[in-house]
Amino acid sequence: MSGHLQIGAIWPVVAVRLCVCLSILAAMLPGSASSAPHGEPKRVLMLHSFGRDFRPWSAYALSIKAALEQQSPWPLDIQEHNLLTARFNNPGPEAPFVDYLRSLYAGRQPDIVLSIGAPAALFVQKYRGQLFPDAPMVLTAIEQRLVDRSLLTDNDTVIAVYNDFSAFFGSILQVLPDTQTIAVVIGASPLEKFWLGEAKREAKPFENRVAFVWYADLPFEEVLKQARVLPPHTVLFWGLMSVDAAGVAHEGDLALRSLHAVANAPIFSFQEAFFDGDTVGGPMHSIAESSRQTASATIRILGGEKPGNIKVQPIGFASPKYDWRQMQRWDISRSNLPPGSEVLFREPSIWEKYGWQLALIGGVILVQGVLISGLLHERQRRRLAEVESRQRMAELAHVNRYAAVGELTTSIAHELNQPLGSILTNTETAESILKGSSPNLDELREILADIRRDDLRASEVIRRLRGVLKKTPFEMIELDVNETVREVIGFVSALAHGREMQLSYAPTSADLRIKGDPVQLQQVILNLIINAMDAISEAEPRKREISVITNLSGASAEIRVGDTGPGIDAENLKKVFDPFFTTKPQGMGMGLAIVRTIVEAHHGKISAENLPSGGALFTIKLPIARGRSISA
Repeated sequence: MSGHLQIGAIWPVVAVRLCVCLSILAAMLPGSASSAPHGEPKRVLMLHSFGRDFRPWSAYALSIKAALEQQSPWPLDIQEHNLLTARFNNPGPEAPFVDYLRSLYAGRQPDIVLSIGAPAALFVQKYRGQLFPDAPMVLTAIEQRLVDRSLLTDNDTVIAVYNDFSAFFGSILQVLPDTQTIAVVIGASPLEKFWLGEAKREAKPFENRVAFVWYADLPFEEVLKQARVLPPHTVLFWGLMSVDAAGVAHEGDLALRSLHAVANAPIFSFQEAFFDGDTVGGPMHSIAESSRQTASATIRILGGEKPGNIKVQPIGFASPKYDWRQMQRWDISRSNLPPGSEVLFREPSIWEKYGWQLALIGGVILVQGVLISGLLHERQRRRLAEVESRQRMAELAHVNRYAAVGELTTSIAHELNQPLGSILTNTETAESILKGSSPNLDELREILADIRRDDLRASEVIRRLRGVLKKTPFEMIELDVNETVREVIGFVSALAHGREMQLSYAPTSADLRIKGDPVQLQQVILNLIINAMDAISEAEPRKREISVITNLSGASAEIRVGDTGPGIDAENLKKVFDPFFTTKPQGMGMGLAIVRTIVEAHHGKISAENLPSGGALFTIKLPIARGRSISA
């Protein structure tokens, strides 16, 4: 924008000095004024053939205006007008529009006139003398066959294009070689009627290969109805649809969009303005190239160059370009496209769109896979180690049971000798009775009952001994804690009696059923009782007491084994369950370690503490079996 500094005539000297200072300052600032638009705005009259929103000319006009505003070194005043008569099938008089323009530009003619499309070009050429006798003209967005060369002057420049229908029909058959019918959609305005004749003329060489259907004499609504039911191997060629046979004008791309929404065949067009998701594509005019040539010629003319000296060859089709989305829809192979074709709107594959993200995810998954594989291998190795450790522990526990039973040898012998001696005595008595002349049968029956009772007693001792000594795999079954403890008490009670120790058992009345291995749990209780016996062996006989109590503690079955011995040194309380820790001169330190291992294998806990009254207390807690009531 230019600015005007008005200084009063009464201060001429001040004004001159101020102007000089401003000039020097402007020259020193970045981007001097010489590079900015200067002078009066250039008036550019742009005349549209059908209207500002009629494609394809509206796309040319927008592109030309953008190029002018970018390239012009002057301010531009672009004034646009519409030649409304071109949109009617039977144009009316043009005199009122001519009078309107003459009155509008009577005071000052435009610096240049740009006609967009053939109707506008014919209009400005026809009324040049009445309207703009001295204004240079650029006739653009016009097909070369529609330029009236007889009316051209040295004050005109033509930027024309060339519509090669023959080449376009050939490209359709190359892209879709199975095509049998080409349905041509074209309007009914005078301009469109001209192009209908040209298209029919250039279609004749192809009539031996495909059939042509011409939708030029139908209202557009009828065209839509027929487009819904096109036979197979048919394509639609979109020419122009500015005005249909019913006289209805169609602005923008609404008509093409309506056709695209209902047509059961692909749509082709050489107009780039319609290449926006509705047409397949093909060789087409480059709006950018025509706009560039138009803007360049306009700037040169506004700069003083004579229009007649600017010669531009008609612009033909640019390299073919196709819509990837439409190719996918109509199953068009890329190998059928003409050489040098450009495929646009291609949706990138997931690898192209998220390549580095997928690579990162793949790397993470790979690393995770390696880690998981390593962890699985480690888990398998650990499981094997656990199995092996459990086997070794089972063997060690078995040895420990033999050692414990070894300490019970005297008690076991006593328990066996007593019933066996009774059996022998009763047998000898029975023999004596039988030698008599009249044996007492009732007495014999009593003797036999005693023999049976003593035999069962001896069998029970052997059964218990075999149960403790048998070597079986770890097996979890449902068992009664009270009964399990009772069997161990019965097994060691004779030993306690022989050592002059008092062993008491106080079972709870609650149902204490757990999941466990009966042999291993008996070993736990047996070890704790034998340890308690060893702990109180040095005490006075009247103070040698061992108590075993069962109880229900929350959701756990509790077994408490206490004694009246000296207790455990405070510094050793945390070590008593460690392997190889012992306070016995001949001990190996594995008994309590085995006890803790067995308890933990049953998902239980064991603890040791000193009683306030003296002695040690070992407490075992084992979870009650699921589904069992935990109420007393």
